Amino acid sequence: MSGTSTPATVAATQAGVVHRVHEYAHDRRVRTFGAEAVRALTAELDVAPEQIFKTLLIKVDDTLAVAVLPVPSALSLKAVAKALGGRRAVMADHAEAERATGYVVGGISPFGQRRRLPTVVDESALDFDVVLCSAGRRGLDLELQPLDLIALADAVTARITTN
Repeated sequence: MSGTSTPATVAATQAGVVHRVHEYAHDRRVRTFGAEAVRALTAELDVAPEQIFKTLLIKVDDTLAVAVLPVPSALSLKAVAKALGGRRAVMADHAEAERATGYVVGGISPFGQRRRLPTVVDESALDFDVVLCSAGRRGLDLELQPLDLIALADAVTARITTN
């Protein structure tokens, strides 16, 4: 697969994690990256929208962190702060997220980032045999087992959604 090597795919391969890379055509005009991934991947694969996870950068008590949750779900800032041992969480700005991770917004993978950030994966991931997350670029997702996602991201799990 040409053009599918990213720090995330390299990290998965080096860790010996069984995974599959799925590439789809990203429309540069689209800014709803998660919804675009859901449309493309549910059409191609036998997966539910809740199996496709988005990666959001947040600040918990002024420290950057990562929240990984199903695309159709909304993030509970209060729950994510609690899960990471903080008092307050806010969304990080895009430029800061890109600088910290080395990825562009819409293609931020929960692992293979420039520096390891505290990470929480929504516990609903454990309800599935496989989940998908960004492979490190828009239009590229990685399919893997939930426990492998959690291990690669060095994440904790908690209910971090509002629905």
